[in-house]
Amino acid sequence: MISDNINTIREKISRACARAGRAPSEVTLLAVGKTFPSAAVQEAVDAGVADVGENYVQELLAKRRDLSGSDVRWHFIGHLQSNKVKSVADWIHMIHAVDSAALAIEIDRRAAKAGRVISCLLEVNTTEENTKFGVAPAEVSTLVKSLASCDNISLAGLMTIGPFLPDPEGSRPMFRRLRELKDEIGSLAQANVTMRHLSMGMTGDFEVAIDEGATLIRIGTAIFGPRTVADHQRRTP
Repeated sequence: MISDNINTIREKISRACARAGRAPSEVTLLAVGKTFPSAAVQEAVDAGVADVGENYVQELLAKRRDLSGSDVRWHFIGHLQSNKVKSVADWIHMIHAVDSAALAIEIDRRAAKAGRVISCLLEVNTTEENTKFGVAPAEVSTLVKSLASCDNISLAGLMTIGPFLPDPEGSRPMFRRLRELKDEIGSLAQANVTMRHLSMGMTGDFEVAIDEGATLIRIGTAIFGPRTVADHQRRTP
């Protein structure tokens, strides 16, 4: 079932890219394993998924251990506490939800200690809801400039979560705003800024996100099926 689901999603990605005049290779499918067992994530990897995202550090560490024989690029997509950075700094492929200078500085410090540069995305609260984490759109530029001396992080793009509306079109203004912000920040010509990525779009709205320029789409339910473990957190891709 998981393999069939992935094939269906890839077909939808191809169609969405064709409509947007983009190449499917521009969009990375990120399988979100939150609450699903390691065996299910392994099945997705066996079906060709190379990128896996997790929301919780302990779950990420357990699945990385369980899938140690597989070639996986691990992404952390949840709210990362500064004291947890040390657990992932040596090997994480990308951190999607940097939402403060303090967190970015800690990632930079830990990355320097590990002798590497970590790709980070700044989370932007494009819906401006109090229940969501993220930097206000008006504050993104100021945050980026404050991190100019952080040589061991690459500010590789932006991330956002749509408004969870029945009609996926309701996410379009937020995704468009994120794309505009990416272009604005990219024009700063700051050494640690690349702004290559837009992480946006989940099971319900990823086709709209692709239309608006997403390079990373975070898909959980459409790959693995409905979650059987209660999860009242804000991130349910």
